[in-house]
This record gives sequence, structure tokens and C-alpha cells, in this order.
Amino acid sequence: MAHAPDGRRVYLDKQSPTAYQALVRTADAVRATASDAGLDRILVELVNLRVSQINGCASCLDVHTRAALRAGETTRRLGVLPAWRDTELFTARERAALALAEATTDPADGRAQERAYEAARAVLDDDEISAVLWVAITINAFNRVSILSRHPVREPGQAVREPGHPAPEPGQAVRDAAPGPLAADVRI
Repeated sequence: MAHAPDGRRVYLDKQSPTAYQALVRTADAVRATASDAGLDRILVELVNLRVSQINGCASCLDVHTRAALRAGETTRRLGVLPAWRDTELFTARERAALALAEATTDPADGRAQERAYEAARAVLDDDEISAVLWVAITINAFNRVSILSRHPVREPGQAVREPGHPAPEPGQAVRDAAPGPLAADVRI
């Protein structure tokens, strides 16, 4: 993996704010699309979390775990989410959405896509299928921004240094290295 000469990563959201804001506006539109389609917040957060688990995005897992809990999701279901197929804890609609999310995250598996679509058709209408796919597409994009930027996961209010930057001089404020809008829980 190539690093900048000083070892730090570029925070894509801060370095290219116009492009990042376009992604944020996409998330806003997708959130509205999901709501208009009748997808509840918990189902949307399950999709966000499952995609983020597959991609290994710590920052998005942190944001969307907290969002799922705020929406009323249980720690039990969050704990078994990676093995959702092996439990009876998820509804048919949630299972269909999770299968679509996984197929979207690994588009090379055409058979998985066909199986996911077939299962989704049994319990979701076209608007719901479209909304689930847009949620999965959008969280995949945010995952890549966070992973490639190495956005930190930290305790609320904890200031951290950007990797590769020296500690501040005594009396100087520590630069807040958290990414811009992601730290404010940009949600899909």
C-alpha cells in the first residue's frame, strides 16, 4: 500500500470538499428515496452496517452502529448481523435487503445477484428494491472514502493528531483530525 512520503493519508473529504459534498447530497437524496419507499430506519441501518462489515470500514461501522441503536435496533441483532442467514432474528424484508446489499457490494458474483433479486421480488416492491440498492451503492462509496482516508474512530470530543504530523507545541491546540461531515454522522 503506497503512502505519502510522510506516512499520512489524504482526507478525501477535506482535500476535495466539492466532490465530497456531492456525495453528501447523494446521501441526502438516497435517504429521502428510502423514506419515500417506506423503508424504516432500522432496515436502512442494517444495510449500511452489513456493507460496512464486508468492506471493513471502521469509521462507517462506528457511525452506523450508533445510528442503528438510536433507531431502536438491539445489540443482539447487531451482534449476529454478520451471520444473518443463520438466525431467525431478521424479517423476510430485512433478509431480502441484506442479500441485495451483499450482492451490490460484491457485484462480480452474478449468481448471488440473481438469487438476491429473486428473494427480494417476493417481499419488496420496485421502489423498495431500488431504494435498498441505492443505500448499498452509497454506503459503499462512503466506505471507500473513509478507508482510503483512514478516518479515525475515536471517543466523542477526543482530539487526535493526523498520522505523520508532529505533536502540537505546549499551549497549542491539537488539530482535530476527524473527517469533516462524517464525524457529524452523515447518514444514508
